Amino acid sequence: MTVHGLFAAKPSAAADQSSKPEIAIIGRGFSGIMMAIALMKSIRVTFHLTMYDPHPSISGGQALSSAQSMEILNSRVRDLSVAAGQPDDFNDWLCTNGEFRAAVPAAIPGFQQIFVPKGIFSDYVHQRFSEALARRSDITVKFSHEPVRALRKLATGRFTLVHDGGTDESDVVVLATGFGVRARNVEVPDEERPVVRARRLVDPRHAVLLGSGIRVVDQLFQMRDSGYAGTVTLLSRHGFLPQTHTRLSAAPSFPVDPMPSSLREIVRFVRKACADAEAKGQSWQSAMNGLRRRARSLWQALPAREKRQFNRHLRAIYDSHRNRLPAAVHARLQQELAERRTVLRRGWAGRRVPEGLMVRWSGQPAEEVLRADQVIDCRCSAPDLQAPLFQSLFAGGLAMPDELELGIAVSPTGEVLGNGGRTPNLFAIGPLGVGSLPDIDLVPEIVTQTYAAARLIATGKRLALKAG
Repeated sequence: MTVHGLFAAKPSAAADQSSKPEIAIIGRGFSGIMMAIALMKSIRVTFHLTMYDPHPSISGGQALSSAQSMEILNSRVRDLSVAAGQPDDFNDWLCTNGEFRAAVPAAIPGFQQIFVPKGIFSDYVHQRFSEALARRSDITVKFSHEPVRALRKLATGRFTLVHDGGTDESDVVVLATGFGVRARNVEVPDEERPVVRARRLVDPRHAVLLGSGIRVVDQLFQMRDSGYAGTVTLLSRHGFLPQTHTRLSAAPSFPVDPMPSSLREIVRFVRKACADAEAKGQSWQSAMNGLRRRARSLWQALPAREKRQFNRHLRAIYDSHRNRLPAAVHARLQQELAERRTVLRRGWAGRRVPEGLMVRWSGQPAEEVLRADQVIDCRCSAPDLQAPLFQSLFAGGLAMPDELELGIAVSPTGEVLGNGGRTPNLFAIGPLGVGSLPDIDLVPEIVTQTYAAARLIATGKRLALKAG
């Protein structure tokens, strides 16, 4: 499907079309849609945009497309604007949304400090995308459902995108594929299902949720709100659940002293900063918010050995403190745990079996069966670097894995780093760069990165030449 602006007449001259710069975005989740918004707002010349994704609809990505209607975002409204230089844009949009205002009447002076359902934020993003397109009657946007299998660079500097339907060429390519998506329900093989049905008649209801992040909490309360009254086991390797936000905004506060250079000393420094903040009547959340402003430079200064050490032993702790729950949701979770309706256990999930799930508990050498009639995987998975698209990038020297192989190596503005340094006109936005850029999987950081990348693209020599 091709859209010529919005409500705009289709250009008639093929020659005019062929002279326009061509930009491809691979992925139509939040990172891809946000990149499209930034491009339409930042590039003044006319251009073609093609957005590739095998899914037939524009989605909010893994975090939003699978969200139930009342799943709550873990960032406040004030941090979720998609408009550069307009931090109140999402709040202003909510204030004009009559249905939302009727449901949440307390807006004095606005909604900046509240947490809203993911579906509301998704509606906002898609409306801003439609508005940006409506204002650009000079551009065309094409939506392709063909999965891109390979990407190659031509001698001309352009790219060839190989997909199931053939090939396309583009001047600029943006990778915005995000995290991998796991299957939610872990099923037993078909031939063993009669055994499972028989056991359900005699066993108490018990569900196992794999993971310990925001998604597992969302899934737990969606089940409770739908009437599930059985026991639930949260199974994770490290056993850390998301911590709580403060009830009011926690302004960033962090020591300005030079940071230590070793991982061990950095951890001690951060713990002391949190303790000092609480001693001053602030909160550890304030200190963590301040740490995020320095996290990128700290990460880039660490040697690869200490980055791997952090990833093995400390990332789960860090994630539980940066990906926080609204206070009311956290209180509900604590009540679930206190009443033992839900239990948190450390262990490694194995294969699904008719009786439940094979698990190796922390500290135990062998697996055993954890009986359950339902197993749901709520974990996020890293990008699949073995996928044909990434393998073609690595083989061509256009990209390389980051040091931890969590994704691909990128610059802060999303430029992809290959064997020869930065690959011109190739960008990777959002979670693909999480191994290079801490917190790049969060909405505010993705928004900032997309506008930085769009400005680079707007000032690129190829766009200037083609526009002229």
